[in-house]
Amino acid sequence: MAIVLAVLATLAATAAAMLVVTNLSSPERKISYRISSLCSVGEPAFERAMSSLLGPPIVGGNRITCLLNGDQIFPPMLAAVRAAQNTITFETYIYWSGAIGREMSAALAERAKAGVRVHVLLDWVGSAKLDRQALEEMQTAGVEVERYRPLRWYNLSRFNSRTHRKILVVDGNVGFIGGVGIADQWLGNAETPDSWRDSHFQLEGPAVAQLQAAFMDNWIKTRSEVLHHKVYFPPLESVGATYAQTFKSSPREGSGSVRLMYLLSIAAAQERILLANSYFVPDDQSVEALIAAAKRGVTVEIIVPGAHIDTQLTRRASRSRWGTLLEAGMAIYEYQPTMFHCKVMVVDRCWTTVGSTNFDNRSFRLNDEANLNVLDPTFAEVQSRVFEQDKSRSRRVTLQEWRNRPRREKVVEALAGLFRARV
Repeated sequence: MAIVLAVLATLAATAAAMLVVTNLSSPERKISYRISSLCSVGEPAFERAMSSLLGPPIVGGNRITCLLNGDQIFPPMLAAVRAAQNTITFETYIYWSGAIGREMSAALAERAKAGVRVHVLLDWVGSAKLDRQALEEMQTAGVEVERYRPLRWYNLSRFNSRTHRKILVVDGNVGFIGGVGIADQWLGNAETPDSWRDSHFQLEGPAVAQLQAAFMDNWIKTRSEVLHHKVYFPPLESVGATYAQTFKSSPREGSGSVRLMYLLSIAAAQERILLANSYFVPDDQSVEALIAAAKRGVTVEIIVPGAHIDTQLTRRASRSRWGTLLEAGMAIYEYQPTMFHCKVMVVDRCWTTVGSTNFDNRSFRLNDEANLNVLDPTFAEVQSRVFEQDKSRSRRVTLQEWRNRPRREKVVEALAGLFRARV
């Protein structure tokens, strides 16, 4: 009997180990791109390359409004939902019960009762803290709710590949994208450690159709339903002067990945890179690209979370990667007041990428992500000012300080770096 139990225990441990290894691996082989600095982000060749290599083209006629923190973000999102006449499509990673969760659920349910077609796609892991009652109330009202990749025996190998996208499109003509989830830690104005710092963006114009297509990508995979009626894709007139591209990424996208987008953007930098990211754990090629930019004379500044962070493992892993970056002359700042959840990069005062993507292997290789790429000096200037405001509330980490950190921290960070490089 003891032998049988031992054999069963060994089999169980082996199965668990195989599951962990499988889930920490991407379904696609990791590609080491060979990218040279052949053009700047301000040249027409860069625009053509990004339009052709990454999927939907960069299109003009858009208007983009920057929304900072929950006080600015949630009111226009809720107002758009409450004003919906035909359709609402909503995909998000985090959706938890709480004040903002109840308010959003009530708004979605009310519109569904009024005859609006409401489609909600929630990541199964990210929405684990949404209570069943809220879910049932939405469904009873007529909201079509789907969970992305729930735990099933037949999809264990894909369980760790989540949708991290944050997409809201109303009536096919106004969209929202950025880093914000539906949970109470995003309420407020980043004035306390309980109120997170984040950026979200309201989009109007032709690029909204691309954002709608990004939602449809996972809705089709989850529900096998193609929502192609004109109420989802209405004619979109020019409403502004901004050129933009809504770009989606997933492990199935192959060479058109968000990692390639970042590497191309960094390679094209000639003057300045401002990178604000909540989970900054660059892989080796990303480190090499940033160092190459610094050697070309590009100023590189990076803002990451400080002590206030929702996962210390990520902070440890991030710090393990800083040595060569600091040695190359880059400036790294830790945001002090609260959790820093932004995902924004500005290159040479004219090219900006914002959205859900973290600068780590999980976003680059495992998650489904969506970013808004913007080719516009005015928008880049606004984001540069926001970066400077965040930098004023951050503390710079020097190379000497990093080298002199306690040995125990070095060991823990090295181990965290090895683990985080796999996820």
